[in-house]
Amino acid sequence: MENRPQPSPPRWIDRLLTAIIAPHFLEDILGDLHEVYARQIKSGPARQARLRYLLAAARYVRPYFMKRKPGSYSPTYIFSPAMIKNYLKISLRTLAKQKAYSFINITGLALGMAVAMLIGLWIYDELSFDRSFQNFNRIAQVWQHQTFNGQVGTQTSLPFPIGDEIRRNYGADFKHVVMASWNNKHILAAGDKKFNKAGSFFEPDAPDMLSLRMISGTRAGLKDPYSILLSESLAKAYFGDADALDRTIKVDNKLNVKVTGVYEDLPHNTSFRDVSFMLPWQLMVIANPWLKTMDDPWRPNAYMTYVQLIDHADIDQATARIKDIKKRNINKEQLKYKPDVFLNPMRDWYLHSEFKEGHRVGGRIEFVWLFGTIGLFVLLLACINFMNLSTARSEKRAKEVGIRKAVGSVRNQLITQFFTESFLVVGFSFALSIALVVLFLPFFNEVADKKIAMPWAEPVFWLAGIGFSAITAIIAGSYPALYLSSFQPVKVLKGTFRAGRFAAVPRKVLVVVQFAVSIILIIGTAVVFRQIQFAKNRPVGYTRDGLITIFTSTEDIHKHFEAVRHDLKANGAIAEMAESGSPTTETWSSTSGFEWKGKDPEQSVDFWFDEVSYEYGKTVGWQFTQGRDFSREFATDSVALVVNETAVKFMGLQNPVDEPMTWFKKPYKIIGVIKDIVVNSPYAPHRPQFFCLSAGQGNVINIRLNPTSGSAASVAKIKETFEKYDPGSPFEYEFVDERYAQKFLDEVRIGKLTTFFSVLAILISCLGLFGVASFIAEQRTKEIGVRKVLGATVLSVWGLLSRDFVLLVGIAFLIATPGAYYFLNGWLQKYDYHTTISWWIFALTGLGTLTITLLTVSFQAIKAATTNPIRSLRSE
Repeated sequence: MENRPQPSPPRWIDRLLTAIIAPHFLEDILGDLHEVYARQIKSGPARQARLRYLLAAARYVRPYFMKRKPGSYSPTYIFSPAMIKNYLKISLRTLAKQKAYSFINITGLALGMAVAMLIGLWIYDELSFDRSFQNFNRIAQVWQHQTFNGQVGTQTSLPFPIGDEIRRNYGADFKHVVMASWNNKHILAAGDKKFNKAGSFFEPDAPDMLSLRMISGTRAGLKDPYSILLSESLAKAYFGDADALDRTIKVDNKLNVKVTGVYEDLPHNTSFRDVSFMLPWQLMVIANPWLKTMDDPWRPNAYMTYVQLIDHADIDQATARIKDIKKRNINKEQLKYKPDVFLNPMRDWYLHSEFKEGHRVGGRIEFVWLFGTIGLFVLLLACINFMNLSTARSEKRAKEVGIRKAVGSVRNQLITQFFTESFLVVGFSFALSIALVVLFLPFFNEVADKKIAMPWAEPVFWLAGIGFSAITAIIAGSYPALYLSSFQPVKVLKGTFRAGRFAAVPRKVLVVVQFAVSIILIIGTAVVFRQIQFAKNRPVGYTRDGLITIFTSTEDIHKHFEAVRHDLKANGAIAEMAESGSPTTETWSSTSGFEWKGKDPEQSVDFWFDEVSYEYGKTVGWQFTQGRDFSREFATDSVALVVNETAVKFMGLQNPVDEPMTWFKKPYKIIGVIKDIVVNSPYAPHRPQFFCLSAGQGNVINIRLNPTSGSAASVAKIKETFEKYDPGSPFEYEFVDERYAQKFLDEVRIGKLTTFFSVLAILISCLGLFGVASFIAEQRTKEIGVRKVLGATVLSVWGLLSRDFVLLVGIAFLIATPGAYYFLNGWLQKYDYHTTISWWIFALTGLGTLTITLLTVSFQAIKAATTNPIRSLRSE
């Protein structure tokens, strides 16, 4: 055997061996190869030729290793520049040779990383909410818990005198105490420009507390009671590039103020992002002198209170000191509401804003956890694809591993090679994912109501991205690298290597995990949209179609209300018109002080209420169950009440019509009962509510458009009439159905984002499934050829290749269903008014997933089934 002439090594072997350095144990492998040759000498010329090439290759490489001492292996050979260059060259050639698999791997990983990156940017934006304020960790808002109707409620509104009381008796704990009004729209006019913009009245310390970045003027501008601070964008809207300082602006057509400062627009992810101007608190007091002459100033809760604690102050201790501040200033009757004041730190305003029975129960932080989990799962799906395809092709690369081990490669070199391929794929994927994020970011911002920008100049972003990619490469490449490098070269080259009975089990498990995650996302998306639709279909108690709302900031329309109503009815623009204190979709006021026959004297009550004009019920379309509406024909209706069904049940009234009541000792009488109206949250239960006739100006004009006239023509006539009687105010209106739809924005955003991520998850899963199916079809080409020769039909071959995948999807469905039900049912319990999870959602999801699976697999299955068996068997 030693004298047998040996063929010259091919040129590619020479090139390969000049790059691959192996330890001295080559001698042992040569001995093994001689034994293999001796046993296989009768196996045929093809086998003999292959073995002779291997023996010749082994002898050829011997000089490369004779200079090294036995056992002198060093890892520096693995990571030398030449070796790294070789790893990259081989990896690029492997990727170029396997174009389809490379495309699937890179695209799948890029999609997963893009989703993770988008979600990461979104989470960072959420977690950094309000953190742009320098005093973020020391700013708090004063809130209160009160017990009404047997339940503990939490609210931000507080009485007018509380700011002075905190400064006077507890000022040692606070650097700033700032009273503020709600952020409402006001008409600002400068020259011929007038806009209806949102802003608030603040005490003078507000700019310092919020660390406003002043472009011109000073933070002390609000000390002048007739001043105004403008945001940069609003100043440009009025004055362009000219200096805005000392310019005069008229507020609500009656108050002239001077611009004393211009500040940078506050970031989008802050609680004050809609504050486009600041007015002095003292100006509000001057314009409303009744604030100083109230009989009981501690009863109305209508204002906001912000504080900044001194350095090193403990917020819990400060809360304990002011907890009873309201109890010390209210009468015995009000004490039964048990008002407990507390400090709510700025860090919790956004992410932990929900309370139930006086305890914090969550908020936006739940969405952060939800989308963070989705991002990790989608990235996991992409990594699973890479691992699946790499291990699926392990048998194809078994001979490569065997030859490289035979010529001296050690396992560490092979592991490094496969990790190089993994890092290369992840590197390409990372670059592609950045391009995808740039492409999808505008759409993502629109859906999520964000203003996220790519942080190109942030080192943290790049460090996080590169670190994230490295971790992904290690996770995605670990299993293939360790698995492929463990093959025994002798078994591979003898032809006795088999992947093993359970070799495909990890691959099948990963496919099951992929589709289980995808199924959960699909079911979650369906339930979210079902909940939204369920709430949208909830009876609202009035007619939204053709109803518009106009908010007023001046008295002009109120003073000429009857004339405006007469003109609009005369020109056919409206069917009816009425004033109210709150818009139809919300209630801005609640009250106590009610007494009725049979009421528990110790019971504390809080009813929603609204003051309306005579035609309000007819305008909005009240649905009466008992009694009648307010009427101009009854003078006694000035002390009449219209209540909802929930109020009747709460009071326990059997015959509510004409039932007498008192409201702060003043006698009233119920004249009508209407169906419950959905106000505020469409998911919350109804609360007791009543309506009375207004004694003064309403904040809202409600108009029912003439159904026989076109909406555009009617609105044009309304605008003309309003500008006639109120020329100083811009005409703005809202359709009530559009305003009502805004109540579902958070859920709609969640639904859209979940749908987007679910589609990508399914796409990634299908990419991986397509790759595995194509590999299996390729692996079983000869088997399919034999079956076709023996008479198998295309349908039977299709069923053979599809059966295993259908079984895996079925297992994934059985695993995902109980998990999805558990989590989604818990999510729905957050809503008092919620839908149920129907069985058909799971059935349709399972059927849809199965259909997608079959469509994905069928392409390769039918392609393999229709291949001419002569082509697949001709090499045998």
